[in-house]
Amino acid sequence: MAMGLQRRPATRGATLADTTDPGEAAVGRQRVGNPALFGGLALLTALVGLLDFRTGEDLHVIPLLVVIPALVSVFGTVRQTIGVASWITVVVACSRMVDGGTFWDTATSVAFTVLACFLGVGACVLRIRHATQIARLRSAAGALQRQILRPLPILTDQVLTHGIYTPIEEDRLVGGDIYEVVESPYGTRVIIGDVQGKGLAAIGVGFAVLGAFREAAIREPDLAGVVDALEDAVARHNAFSAQTGEIERFVTALVLGFDGRDRVQAVNCGHLSPRLLHRGVVRALPLRRTSVPLGMAELSPEARGAEPLDVPADATLLLCTDGVTEARDPSGAFYPLDARLSRWAELGQVELLEALHADLEAFSGGVRRDDIAVLALRRAPDGTPPRTGPTDHGARRAAVAFSGR
Repeated sequence: MAMGLQRRPATRGATLADTTDPGEAAVGRQRVGNPALFGGLALLTALVGLLDFRTGEDLHVIPLLVVIPALVSVFGTVRQTIGVASWITVVVACSRMVDGGTFWDTATSVAFTVLACFLGVGACVLRIRHATQIARLRSAAGALQRQILRPLPILTDQVLTHGIYTPIEEDRLVGGDIYEVVESPYGTRVIIGDVQGKGLAAIGVGFAVLGAFREAAIREPDLAGVVDALEDAVARHNAFSAQTGEIERFVTALVLGFDGRDRVQAVNCGHLSPRLLHRGVVRALPLRRTSVPLGMAELSPEARGAEPLDVPADATLLLCTDGVTEARDPSGAFYPLDARLSRWAELGQVELLEALHADLEAFSGGVRRDDIAVLALRRAPDGTPPRTGPTDHGARRAAVAFSGR
């Protein structure tokens, strides 16, 4: 469960297994145990030997065993493939010597068997090497996503934010889900978004949006001004992408602002509506001024504007990306988010997210087609110490620097 990002510090006594990426370790792991593999091999050898004995001189089927190392190379480890290849070489050589053929017939058969087994072992080595490289790419993409996002939970003067973030880490399927929570002189600003498309290019657009949000959130007094800065960032990134041959992308985003007077404002740029969980009831908050996604402002004649949200102090506000709503079960049915949330409307933030994450895994059978990002926000409890330390002062200094005052 990705309730936050935890990093285990390296120790001097760490072994290679401790430092190996889990994806790389899984590549070299046995899929079939040695007892099952070699027990099946012995049984198959006995059956083929019996068939060879029954066919006599008319048809020799023992040499057909040379295909087994190639089959094992598809799912077995290198050691298992070498073991199977060695066994097949010995069986074929002994069979040819027992048959009593000429020296050249025996030598040719054994040489062909050795060559076939060698090719099987080589194919296994190449498969594992290629799979290891792919696993490293997946891990690097997932690590890049995690590095540009802040660990959860996050506490500010106005909001306590818990969340789930699980990147798919599947080659080109790596998505661009983003989120951020920034405390500013104007309150707490929150964003959750989803970049169009997949791959590292999508992560690049997400990074551009996050960088712009972190600056604009502490610079702009108005929430609509923050969103305008995000639009400019996506437009600039798309212009650069066009010059380098990349496709232009848009970003759906929901931007919230929590001020010190218990007001909540929202600007929705084509994103999913937030869900409000309050006193056992779940409902989607209607947003009347939903605008186009970031990067598409020129297609809409209306300027983006913030609208108020009615969020009681003891309510939980749930934000998510379409990795949740578009999750599918084996039959292809979409995940019924609202129906499932109604079961957990009385739960706290952490328990709610744990239940949602576990239910998503069970519903989809562990097969995810997109990143999953979920934020559960609740007003900071009364009595929370004011955050007037370095974080607050730094935000105010940055806001003054950006505004030129």
